[in-house]
Amino acid sequence: MGDKKRADFYDGPAHDYLRYWDGRDYEQAAEEVAVRRLLRGRHFGRAVDVGGGYGRLCVLLGEFADRVTLAEPSERQLEVAEHFLGVDPSIDRVRTQADDLVFEDGSFDLVTMIRVSHHLPEPTAEFAEISRVLEPGGTAVVEVANLAHGLNRLRYLLRREPVPTEPVDIRSAENRHDDEIPFVNHNPRVVIEQLAAAGLRTERVLSVSNLRSPTLKRLLPHRLRVALEGLLQPVLAKVYFGPSVFLLLRKG
Repeated sequence: MGDKKRADFYDGPAHDYLRYWDGRDYEQAAEEVAVRRLLRGRHFGRAVDVGGGYGRLCVLLGEFADRVTLAEPSERQLEVAEHFLGVDPSIDRVRTQADDLVFEDGSFDLVTMIRVSHHLPEPTAEFAEISRVLEPGGTAVVEVANLAHGLNRLRYLLRREPVPTEPVDIRSAENRHDDEIPFVNHNPRVVIEQLAAAGLRTERVLSVSNLRSPTLKRLLPHRLRVALEGLLQPVLAKVYFGPSVFLLLRKG
């Protein structure tokens, strides 16, 4: 890792990422719908989930790849993964971080990085690493924490301001200090340009978690919300409506 700062935010006792997902069944389902839609009909030899936490999506990736690697900088998350993933021999666990991956060039034909961009105020090094470990013609799925989502665009419109092109820190003032986890939202148009500069061409866009609202959670049954989510993801993609944007990318 050299002199790079370790991205091991989730090693701290205050961050129980497994419990974070309690009550977030809709968000989990929405992301699974998106991944399945983007990878439908494809099969891969080796996949890596970069910054994959405790392996939340690794089992799903196993439906599309012969072998899956969980690449995660947090030792604590990898310990949780031992229990969450069990002894599945098709899923490897490697402690490494997104801006300095330990893998050789072209090691994978599928790379995913989901729910990581909001911890990356300047993601170009991570995008370069994704491109490096991806074989020519390989596929990547990158999720963007979306600054330009529908409600935010309305807020900026009412203030008569354009949506910023620079990442915006959305932490509260008391949490904006060096030992707190960075948390930013990105303009997806800028991210697409950054990925292109790294050699990753966008082939498809989905708007994800479009119904992420406490009110809708109370009013709509889970299965109905997930069904509506599946219908809305491609429809709302052109306007980057949801709080998450999923990008399907190809190297070269």
